Amino acid sequence: MDIRSFLAAAEARGWVRHIPTTVDPRLELAGVIHALGEEPTVFDSVVGWSGRVVAGLCSRRRHFALALGVEEEELLPTLVRALRQPTPPVGALPGQGDGHIAQVGTAPSIAMPQAPCQQVIIEDIDLRRLPILTHFAEDGGPYVTAGVAIIRDPEVGRNLAFHRLMLVGPRSFTVRLVEGRGTYNAWRRARAGGRRPGFLPMAVCIGAPLAVQLAAAMSPAPGVDEMAIANALVPTPVVRAVGLDLEIPAESEIVLEGYLTQELGPEGPFVDLTRTRDFVRQQPYFVVERITHRRDPLYQALLPGGYEHKLLMGVPREPTIFDAVQSVCPCRDVVITPGGGYWLHAVVQIAKTSPDDGRAAIEAAFRGHSSLKHVVVVDEDVDPHNMEEVEWAIATRFQAHRDLHVFQDQPSSSLDPSAQHIPGQKARTSKMGLDATIHWDTPSGPSRVVDYQAISYGQVDLSHYLPKGKGAT
Repeated sequence: MDIRSFLAAAEARGWVRHIPTTVDPRLELAGVIHALGEEPTVFDSVVGWSGRVVAGLCSRRRHFALALGVEEEELLPTLVRALRQPTPPVGALPGQGDGHIAQVGTAPSIAMPQAPCQQVIIEDIDLRRLPILTHFAEDGGPYVTAGVAIIRDPEVGRNLAFHRLMLVGPRSFTVRLVEGRGTYNAWRRARAGGRRPGFLPMAVCIGAPLAVQLAAAMSPAPGVDEMAIANALVPTPVVRAVGLDLEIPAESEIVLEGYLTQELGPEGPFVDLTRTRDFVRQQPYFVVERITHRRDPLYQALLPGGYEHKLLMGVPREPTIFDAVQSVCPCRDVVITPGGGYWLHAVVQIAKTSPDDGRAAIEAAFRGHSSLKHVVVVDEDVDPHNMEEVEWAIATRFQAHRDLHVFQDQPSSSLDPSAQHIPGQKARTSKMGLDATIHWDTPSGPSRVVDYQAISYGQVDLSHYLPKGKGAT
């Protein structure tokens, strides 16, 4: 389901707002998105842009479920299945990406009904014509925040990932590459040869189908193709880029084709996932050689530090944590929590089968999401989505001297301002796991489970007690 089909389905459910008033992408548009609670919104009139801007596509779990054609409670199992059984797209749709570069003018219209993202090809580009948002006055510049970057690493294959892009010129951005991750590793390995020595070809897709966005945010093991994960979620047609040896989602709205260079420039400041301001770093330039897009393209905006930023980052980590925990003990559910910015904190629900399952689940959770900082493990009778129940489990089942597990000097997230940050290196932190499962005081289990169980009152029919017209139903 491309984002146009998603918007139509969401519109039928009454989820979409339309804003006819002209809005400026510099500072104003971000504020309006926030004031609307990041609901799915279509901005029909944007300063300097002939198309429309859409926002809030990823702001609720139900949006992902709708895009994948499943119920909301089936979202995690659906993602787990796709992670375990990725299905590469079969073949590529016809398009302009046959290895040559079309010599066209400023804004030609090329009819390519089988490859929507290449209906228009622009070689004489000026990135400032795009409605790239400036979110805060203190930002380093306007930022593309909903771009799925596609590269090919000669050692591990295709990689899809989100990277923020700060506009620095009519044809260039500086790009935040997280140290040790797929795009960063491929960029570091770029060597002489090919069309341009030391340059890494990259395409950035704005307004990609939600399945592609979910897969790109999942960070599976090296060598696992995120495009195949997306295709396992829903059929995902691809097309060869116009001037790059890369296959891209054919139903994307806008595609930027170009190269990561070895030259560095300042990137930031930028308000990131935890709603704190990320500092300025020296990052590689992304030089754009052409833009392809659909007719009347939709530009997708994603509010940094907002609901959809958090969910789009956090939800795809739940299946990777689930799979890691499942490898050591029966896992029932995983929730990335809002208090941790949908990134640093998680609750894992397990079916305990041995006294060491709690610690094993903690260690596995950190393997399943390397940026995770704190994790709580609970039993099956505790709802991991209900933070009051999670806190109750900590209060009644956890003993710090026995159930607290601290791991010092661990790989961390650059989004945690309290971590140790050294330029060019992965951030480091101490991690903590809380085993809030019932303690086993015998080899086969707890001797008195009843002591740990919360009692509940039975159902009462109040109509038997309340007089008519006084609150009885």
